[in-house]
Formats: sequence, structure tokens, C-alpha cells
Amino acid sequence: MDFFLQQLINAVTLGGFYALIALGYTMVYGIIQLINFAHGEFFAAGGYMGVILLAWMDSQGYMQTHPWLCLTVAFLLAMAYCAVLAMGVEKVAYKPLRRASKLSVLLSALGMSIFLQNGLMLTQGVYDKTYPGVYAKGALQVGDFNLTYLQLIALALTALLMVGLNLLVFRTRLGKAMRATAQDRVMATLVGISSDRIISLTFAIGAALAAASGILVGLYYGSVRFDMGFVPGIKAFAAAVLGGVGSITGAMLGGLIIGATEIFTAAYISGEYKDVFAFVILIAVLYFRPTGLLGENINDTRV
Repeated sequence: MDFFLQQLINAVTLGGFYALIALGYTMVYGIIQLINFAHGEFFAAGGYMGVILLAWMDSQGYMQTHPWLCLTVAFLLAMAYCAVLAMGVEKVAYKPLRRASKLSVLLSALGMSIFLQNGLMLTQGVYDKTYPGVYAKGALQVGDFNLTYLQLIALALTALLMVGLNLLVFRTRLGKAMRATAQDRVMATLVGISSDRIISLTFAIGAALAAASGILVGLYYGSVRFDMGFVPGIKAFAAAVLGGVGSITGAMLGGLIIGATEIFTAAYISGEYKDVFAFVILIAVLYFRPTGLLGENINDTRV
């Protein structure tokens, strides 16, 4: 039982990472029906911005005196940077193709993903960058398993961001505007909602969440590299599809399921097959429920 509980904590932690990335996919798709394949690069950019900021603060001695303030500042600045970057990408790569075919937009997204990944490689190098080890120390002993402080940070921050996003989307005027734009962009424009502004803000919010996940992953595993956004991005996209693309709650649920499948497969079967089982579950769910676990029939809803 202690081993199972240890793996359960690991599963929720990893699933939270995927869920934060998946939220960006599902929000953008819900607004403009676009699969933003460059989204994984915002995750990587956030991880790099976090290590750059924390390494600089460590060299100045701030990490020894105010470690939690440094971590908070790093999160806020990295999320702000990726939000601005995402808005720039939307303006350059997606807005001019707003009335183009879906294939053109898809190719633009793939091209932007390659461009951003190579930009990280050229500016940051091909070797891993290591996070300061200040936050890797210490753990809570509960029975025969450990709950590390990093896991506590990851679980708490992931829960806080998810709750904050739900409150933003379902309890604020901005969220109401986002939902109206997702339901009918033309009608939303007619009642005074700036659809272009809402689309840019949606990209920014999704990228900020991915950046937070990038820093958490960097802290959790100890390092980042320029191509770290590809595989988690694909898995987060699978999580969004599993939960139901366009459903925020579904993206969270899908991320947790993908994370749990990976961890328990590696723990009880074999680590070599963890990705296989994750995508087998995705295929099985979509076979019986093509809209995903919490997806809706968009055509029926909008008629």
C-alpha cells in the first residue's frame, strides 16, 4: 500500500504537468478550432526562462536569503515572457491566416514549432541546463513513502493554477467573453466583444500555464534542454483529446489519466511500455466516445 501511495503521488504530480500544458491546447481549440502545435515550445521556453532567472539570482546570493521570493519572481516573469511570446506568435503566424484553410494554419503551426525549437537551440545551446538544487532538499516522511518538498510545490501550484483558471473562465467578464467567442465569434463581435483581443489573451493564458509547467518540470527533474517541449507537448495534446478538446475540465482529467497510466505502467509492468499503454487508453476511449470523456457534440451545441 505504501508503494502504491508513493506511485499515486508521482502520478498526480506528472499528470498535473501534462494538464497545465493540455489546457493551452484545449483553450485555443475552443476559441478558433486550431491545434497549436507550437504550444510545446512555450513549455520549453518557460523552463529555460526559469533556469536563467534562478541561476542569476543564485549567482547574486538572493537564493540563499530569499529562496521562495526568488521562485515566485521566476514563475511570474517566465509566465509573463511566454504570454507575450505567444501573443507575438499569434499575430505573426495565425492571425494573417484567420480565413485561410485549416491545412494552411496547421502547416504554419508546425513551422512555428520548428522555428521556436531551433531558436532555443541556437540561443541556449544543445546541452542541458541545470536548475539550482536549493529546492530539491527535504521531504515529508509519511509512513514508508516520501513526499518531497518539490512534489508539494508542484501539487499546490498546479491546483492553484487550475482553480484560478476555472474562476477566470466561469466567474469573470473576460471568461464570459471567451466563452461567447468560442460559441459564436461573429455574434460575439456584434455585441461588442473584440474577438482578436480575446484570441490573443487566450494564447497568452495558455502559454503562461505551459511556462509554469516548464519550470515545475525543470525543478522536478533538475534540468531543461532545447527539445524538451516536443514529447510532453504530444502527450499533453493526447490528454486534451482524451478529456475532450475544448473542455477545460476534460483537459485536466485527461492529463491526470495520462500521467497515472505512465507512472503505474512503469511501476507495475515496464517503463519501456508506459507510452504505449497511455496511447492505447487514448485510442480505446476515442473508439467508444469520439468526443473524449467530457467532450460535447459541438455541432449540436451551436445549432
